[in-house]
Amino acid sequence: MRRSAAVLCGAAVLAGSLTAVPAEASTPYPAAAAKAAKIVWKKCGTTEHPTLQCGTVEVPLDHKDPSGRRITLALSRIPHTAKTYQGPLLVNPGGPGGSGLSLAGVVASSLPKAVAAQYDIIGFDPRGVGESYPALDCRPGHFQPVRPDSVPSTSALEQANLARVQAFAAACGRKYASVLPYMSTADSAADLDVIRQALGAEKISYLGYSYGTYLGAVYAKLHPERVRRLVLDSVVDPTGVWHDSNIQQNHAFESRHQAFMAWIAKHHSTYGLGTDPAGVEATWYAMRAALARKPAGGKVGPSELEDTFVPGGYYDGHWPRLAQAFAAYVRDGRTEPLVEAYEDLAAIDAAGDNNYSVYTAVQCRDASWPRDWQQWREETWDVHRKAPFMTWNNTWYNAPCAFWPVPSQRPVDVANSKLPPVLLFQATDDAATPYAGGVTMHRLLAGSSLVVEQGGGNHGITLSGNGCLDRHLAAYLTDGTVPRGRGVVDAVCPRLPDPKPQDAKASPSKASSAPGTARGAALHDIVRFRG
Repeated sequence: MRRSAAVLCGAAVLAGSLTAVPAEASTPYPAAAAKAAKIVWKKCGTTEHPTLQCGTVEVPLDHKDPSGRRITLALSRIPHTAKTYQGPLLVNPGGPGGSGLSLAGVVASSLPKAVAAQYDIIGFDPRGVGESYPALDCRPGHFQPVRPDSVPSTSALEQANLARVQAFAAACGRKYASVLPYMSTADSAADLDVIRQALGAEKISYLGYSYGTYLGAVYAKLHPERVRRLVLDSVVDPTGVWHDSNIQQNHAFESRHQAFMAWIAKHHSTYGLGTDPAGVEATWYAMRAALARKPAGGKVGPSELEDTFVPGGYYDGHWPRLAQAFAAYVRDGRTEPLVEAYEDLAAIDAAGDNNYSVYTAVQCRDASWPRDWQQWREETWDVHRKAPFMTWNNTWYNAPCAFWPVPSQRPVDVANSKLPPVLLFQATDDAATPYAGGVTMHRLLAGSSLVVEQGGGNHGITLSGNGCLDRHLAAYLTDGTVPRGRGVVDAVCPRLPDPKPQDAKASPSKASSAPGTARGAALHDIVRFRG
């Protein structure tokens, strides 16, 4: 699998005050402004999901002009089979830019059969994504290796990286001038209500991961009376969209990378990279420096190395595979495992180009960004000194927003007291959506319940092999039951155990085995975007 959009849930990599173009007010769209035709479902089953069906729905490009240009969203469905029918359950893997068509099957097969059978489980490609039309692809090959070193230690490196992001923003403006003003989260939330109408449902249930938690919260703000059940897993801080949340993210990924280095040190007998975590980390940076001089296989330079190891911050099921590649390069001088890990976990294909194009289109439209590059430079160096693992990499990922051709909006205030009980899931050591975001969303959604995976670091924690978490999810989807605690946290579940090390000479497929069950790997192949 090629990663869909580099690998995180993010925003900017900056600190301090913002200097941005004036932000437009993000106003709710008229309720039920767009009428939708009933969806015609066609069989599109796979070996894994033989009952899968596919369909499309048209939505207005501009929901404030429902009679104007229309675009198409692609949908998938696993239909209910039980006599007790609880309506549609829409599922979203995050991004922004993540395709949700395959998530319907994963959710349907991961929930208890008796629970899944009561819902039509609906996946969808949001506007601009994948099978939806038009699908954005601003600058094909933008991530083609080998890219300039992300850390601009020289003026030439900075200018080379800057030229890339300016070219990307300019290409988006040329190709999609008529679409970019309508690529905000609020636009996608309005799409969800058209999907609801096309499904013939008075209310929908929703399960969102990562960025999908913000999308779900925005929909709930715009249409609280249309929400039946709402599950938010690995929660975006809605008060930090998208600037402040990413500052915290960079620090959190630094901690996760160090945890990975400590795990490698713990398994020195397998990987032979030393017993001191700080020493293992120094060896990793030495590998990075060597790749700057001579990229592995002509593909993996320092920027690609960062791309390859960022997924380990999302999901520790990747740790054995990454440690194996690290050890093979350092101990044996073999580059093949590193190149293979890059190709499997990080390389961007055409689908990834699409995902990244939507990511930037949404994030740059959703919230204000600095327009002064000097400010980006100074603030990024400040964060980099404390969190060097991915800070500059993440800045270049988001830097097109400094040159974006359309103005930004103000983020939606998702505070809500009109919802039925909402269920939130959050790992304490999640790097992509740090723990504080879950606490903040819990506070803003009155009557919500927060279930915490204590000590967990994975991103996307339900339906990944943790039985404690999944029991809470199943109970909620069955009859609306939520845990109620006396403090900030309503229920606590223990984390999954660390992955077991694999022999340094094991095949990559064996070295990437997931903790818990294979479901964890299936989910994390989908829920691993940079936003």
